Amino acid sequence: MSAAKKITSTRPGAFHLIGPGGLPAEDFAAWYRTESFRQWQSLDLKAISSLAKTIEKAEKENREIFVMGNGGSAATASHWATDFSKTAYVAGHPMIRCRCLSENIPYLTAIGNDLSFDDFFSRQLENILNPGDLVILISGSGNSKNLIKACRLAKKRKAQTAGILGFDGGRLKNMVDLKIIVPSNQYGVIEDMHMAIGHILTFYLKQR
Repeated sequence: MSAAKKITSTRPGAFHLIGPGGLPAEDFAAWYRTESFRQWQSLDLKAISSLAKTIEKAEKENREIFVMGNGGSAATASHWATDFSKTAYVAGHPMIRCRCLSENIPYLTAIGNDLSFDDFFSRQLENILNPGDLVILISGSGNSKNLIKACRLAKKRKAQTAGILGFDGGRLKNMVDLKIIVPSNQYGVIEDMHMAIGHILTFYLKQR
């Protein structure tokens, strides 16, 4: 894919680009590696630094961090929360209070069944979110209705918001306080980079 190719919005779960068709595995791997490397080269390091400072502020002030996402981004959110809570701990620093809102299956299915899928995260935040907390929304499309609703609630509660996004950032791009966008049309590359961003933050915090 050319670096000049227009990156556009997408709906949740839609794939803009799988890759060039008909390639043998080795050639497809080479194409995927090239697209991944392009994203590494353009990664917004200043935005990562800003998010790191926001996490450190939450740590210092004993605020809570809530991470959430759907599908593959739910797995990424779970990984981020585990790493921030455990791996990033440094003796002499307060522990980072972080939890993933994509994990409580009984609660999530109750919300989905009795209310709606769009309420998955906002309904949870209604119970636990306080001013000054940090809400991290992980989304390839940036257009998931349940994340948009959670972001609106967070803003209303005067919590900080960060979007870890793909494609052109979608609707969340203009809603969050801080954004990191992986401007690829390939969902796998986006999700790989989102995981890598979590690891960068985790091991930055760990090496302090």
